[in-house]
Amino acid sequence: MKTDVIIIGAGPAGIFTALEMIRRGSHKKIVLVEKGQPIEKRHCPKPQTGCCVSCRPYCHITTGFSGAGAFSDGKLSLSCEVGGDFPNLIGSAAAQSLIDYTDTIYLEFGADTHVEGIGNERDVRDIRKRAIQAGLKLVDCPIRHLGTERAQSLYTAIQHYLEAHDVELVFGWACENLIIEGETCLGVLLRRGGETREIRAAHTVVATGRRGADWLECLCAEHNIAHQPGTVDIGVRVECRNEVMEEVNRVLYESKLIGYPKPFKNKVRTFCQNPGGFVSQENYDNDLAVVNGHSYKDRKSENTNVSILCSHNFSVPFNQPIAYAQKVGEMTNMLANGHILVQRFGDILDGKRTWERELAQSNVRPTLPDAVAGDITAAMPYRAMINIINFIQAMDIVVPGFAAPETLLYAPELKFYSNRVKMDAALNTSISGLHCLGDSSGWTRGLMMASAMGVMMGRSLAKTE
Repeated sequence: MKTDVIIIGAGPAGIFTALEMIRRGSHKKIVLVEKGQPIEKRHCPKPQTGCCVSCRPYCHITTGFSGAGAFSDGKLSLSCEVGGDFPNLIGSAAAQSLIDYTDTIYLEFGADTHVEGIGNERDVRDIRKRAIQAGLKLVDCPIRHLGTERAQSLYTAIQHYLEAHDVELVFGWACENLIIEGETCLGVLLRRGGETREIRAAHTVVATGRRGADWLECLCAEHNIAHQPGTVDIGVRVECRNEVMEEVNRVLYESKLIGYPKPFKNKVRTFCQNPGGFVSQENYDNDLAVVNGHSYKDRKSENTNVSILCSHNFSVPFNQPIAYAQKVGEMTNMLANGHILVQRFGDILDGKRTWERELAQSNVRPTLPDAVAGDITAAMPYRAMINIINFIQAMDIVVPGFAAPETLLYAPELKFYSNRVKMDAALNTSISGLHCLGDSSGWTRGLMMASAMGVMMGRSLAKTE
């Protein structure tokens, strides 16, 4: 089969590449390949079973049209200061312009017009003052919150729009390899069970998200696609009562704080805060269970959860940061018998594991019911654990009560976007005809920046009519 453009991965980067090509009047034939299912066929059985059943051949929360976006908390960061290093590639002004434009598309497809985190300047100054006292930096970032349930309806509308405009959506096929001859990409090799299929194209766009970062890293090594090890984030998801986070939730909705705690001074940051949210489990390939957080528009819990991530940068001779993070996750999963591990912060400081009966006696009740009480410190690397502990104690100055003994920590929280594909400002890789977008490329982190990168790719492809 031949086509003009083939896009691997129907996450935000891939979706917005096709969407922008249509909006720019492109007549190129577009094939969008996704190994998961369309949104209407994506279903997580956990609400019925009460626990994760490790769906095969993939997790429906992370795989399918719109990727993890359809089942995430659905927060769009509207500042180019948040969401990865894409602004370093094209410039901050260009990145912010793309974000502003991409935001209008989300609004057209039904995003909430309300923006969190704007106004309340006096309250923001007070929070910033406490952050400075704690040695942390507060990053201002307006947030458009879709909500988990409304994100699904929004991306469903985009899916139907693409279908109506003759984008060929191919579901249930996984990309096994790229077809590269010399220094030119000619297309892809797909597999579904025992079947294989080649699709050749003038332009191949790989946008497989964090879930596909490891796969893309292997292809870069196999085909000599210029790349370099980037940052890998290892951390925990913290959960406490809404009362503790009340001021920050009201004023900022999402507190984006960055610190470099002693003694190691690694970068540690908050990420993906969910007021009234729910802690969730996601399954990656090779049975790796990782923790995440969801926040609904209409359904609320008594707790707020937020990720705390410690950034690790490796140098020679080590060049497998994604594999390193996976090993940390596997060790944590082992202690929890394949589930997510949860521990009270006070127990970590006391050097003891947490028991189920102790969770039942606390003010903070886990919103992930099948999380296993245990000892995170038995699996978390010493450097990361010390960074996380010191950051939580600094956060307690900004949010009094955050470092309470009954605050819950869930592990592992891992972000797989370490491999960074080398590209120019026009999103061309070292292989002619190959473009890599979104979180799998190592340049973005999150829905909005990946979507904006897709918009830029769509414009570039539309110009080559």
